[in-house]
Amino acid sequence: MVSPRRPFVVREHVPLHSLCTLGVGGPARWFARADRSEDVRAIHQWCADHDVPLFVLGGGSNLVVSDDGFDGLVLSMAVTGVTMAKTSGATIVSAGAGESWDQLVESVVGHGLSGVECLSGIPGTVGGTPIQNVGAYGQEVSSVIERVVAFDRTSAELLEMSPADCRFSYRMSRFKADDAGRFIVCGVSFRLADSTPALSYPDLAAELERRAVRDPLPLDVRNAVLTIRRRKGMVLDAGDPDTHSVGSFFMNPVVTLDDRQRIASLAGESVPGFTTADSRVKIPAAWLIERSGMRKGSAERTVGLSTKHPLAIVNRGGATATDVIAFAMKVKRAVLDWCGVWLRPEPVFVGLDENEDVRFLQKARG
Repeated sequence: MVSPRRPFVVREHVPLHSLCTLGVGGPARWFARADRSEDVRAIHQWCADHDVPLFVLGGGSNLVVSDDGFDGLVLSMAVTGVTMAKTSGATIVSAGAGESWDQLVESVVGHGLSGVECLSGIPGTVGGTPIQNVGAYGQEVSSVIERVVAFDRTSAELLEMSPADCRFSYRMSRFKADDAGRFIVCGVSFRLADSTPALSYPDLAAELERRAVRDPLPLDVRNAVLTIRRRKGMVLDAGDPDTHSVGSFFMNPVVTLDDRQRIASLAGESVPGFTTADSRVKIPAAWLIERSGMRKGSAERTVGLSTKHPLAIVNRGGATATDVIAFAMKVKRAVLDWCGVWLRPEPVFVGLDENEDVRFLQKARG
């Protein structure tokens, strides 16, 4: 006879700073772990019955949590499990939202599958990838997503959503934009190929050339990406203080061709970038930050830019969310004052909906 499964447990006043890579933030008023999709439904109902807000925590790698914490329930997403199914010309890989993203990438690359190898070393869980539409070195996860299984808090139903349903755009989806808070991602399926796609990023091509790899396999690309990310302090390492961050704090801005020419005149040099399908240009935010006068290693007491990469804002020890936000404001204003480009942050801000500084950080233009 199978014993009935114990219901989820609600804990109180659970510290969040240790659950986030940035290491800042106060406690959750309530905290519960979801090991199955059924737990997600039950926890959602508990929040509805008690009239408290709900926030879903994955790997904690892309969060800035308020110093006051979160006055609601934090759902720790722990739904796991991975399956692989061969189809015509591809393999469908399905994973629970609580699975480690990089461990999944390592696994599929080990099977010779391509489509996510450039996304190696990105911290967090599988469930966060469609929300952020994570991307790096020419790949975006939306290009290989087959479907997303999500709990709709409006209808209290578990849905299968197509890529079109998710409304993906650059570092964005409906889960993060107009429908933020409505859906809880429980699982994601990816359509992966048996061949390595063409590589477009110069840094990656240069690293493979340095390794004398002419026809790279997915594993070759993964190893090269990990090397580049470690060089920039973008792979989590408890012994490396430059990784106590959310990774890239700002998104790469997309500007017009005229803007690119204007910025080149200000800088006195050509502006790196990639032309988009609508004839605009995506410029590296890191390049703009350095040209604005904010150099790698620039710091103010407890917080600063990584010594390895100007796009990472690092907790140097003892930083608060207030410290991080104030420093991010300084970076954004430096770029805005220098060239008029409005940088926008990548991380999610928790418990900070009414914070005026966060509202400024999230503004796309004046």
